[in-house]
Amino acid sequence: MNKLLSASCLAAFGSALALGLAVSSASANEWPTDDIRLVVPYAPGGTTDVLSRRVADLLQQELDANVVVENRPGAGSTVGTGRLARGGRDADHTILMASPGHTIGAAIYPDLSYDPVEDFVFLQNMIDIPNVMVVPADSPYESVVEFVEAAKEENMTFSHSGVGSSIHMSGELFKTLTETNMTAVPFAGSGAALPALLGGDVDVSFENMPTVLSHIRSGDLRALAVTSAERSEYLPDVPTLSEVGEYNLDQFVTTAWFGLVAHSSFPEEAQNVMRDALAKVMEREEFVDFADQLGAEPGQVSGEEFKQFIADEVERWEGVAQQAGISQ
Repeated sequence: MNKLLSASCLAAFGSALALGLAVSSASANEWPTDDIRLVVPYAPGGTTDVLSRRVADLLQQELDANVVVENRPGAGSTVGTGRLARGGRDADHTILMASPGHTIGAAIYPDLSYDPVEDFVFLQNMIDIPNVMVVPADSPYESVVEFVEAAKEENMTFSHSGVGSSIHMSGELFKTLTETNMTAVPFAGSGAALPALLGGDVDVSFENMPTVLSHIRSGDLRALAVTSAERSEYLPDVPTLSEVGEYNLDQFVTTAWFGLVAHSSFPEEAQNVMRDALAKVMEREEFVDFADQLGAEPGQVSGEEFKQFIADEVERWEGVAQQAGISQ
């Protein structure tokens, strides 16, 4: 009887121990415990929004949890970003798709209520898209050097999709480095700016690759250079601006980057789960094909390396904004 009792006790103890370990293991990996909110600090339809929705779908499959996209546009992405920066009770289940507006906004809005570096956790840079220096098909300029030499003698116009966009700031950076005469012509988005460029109403633009790639391939636009550090596989015959070298252009390297960030209070467990899930998302065929359609390169940085990149970008754009006299 005692032996039977002892065996029963041991069996019960073993079951309890196994259950305890299972509960402990579940507790260690319980995040997310609620729906995840992915904030897009721009209106629906743009690159940031389209990318966010694709990532949300794939992330939902990897995490087996709902990922809800929420658009909060305004003031060059600073409205939605500022809301995230305030934190709150849902901060541990909220992420945001940041883009160049995150760093440019800090340069042109001096009275922001948040620090673009220290108030956030930087999860993963998802993609990088080069801007392309393009001129109309009937432009007399066949190269960057020809354009710069002409712009030193006469005033040129460049179109952009809004004050503080990467397209706008790329043009201002070009103007500053080359010391040329260029006037920025703002439009309400790339959709409005593109017809002016195609029609020759402006001399040049530094547009995002997805907007102009088909027009370059059709011959409606001429690509003079890409803004990335390396030539784009989608335009292999087009040099980088840094390759040109002359007129300080060896210092010109910039891309439209897109990456996920969270509030600085985002739990470490959540950070680890998110980074693992995002790494799997970026390996999926659906994501790779989508990036290819945008002419994008996969992001290479996360965590502290991503944070340092952001800090460097803030410093760079502050200098450009100051020289161009841009503030809001």
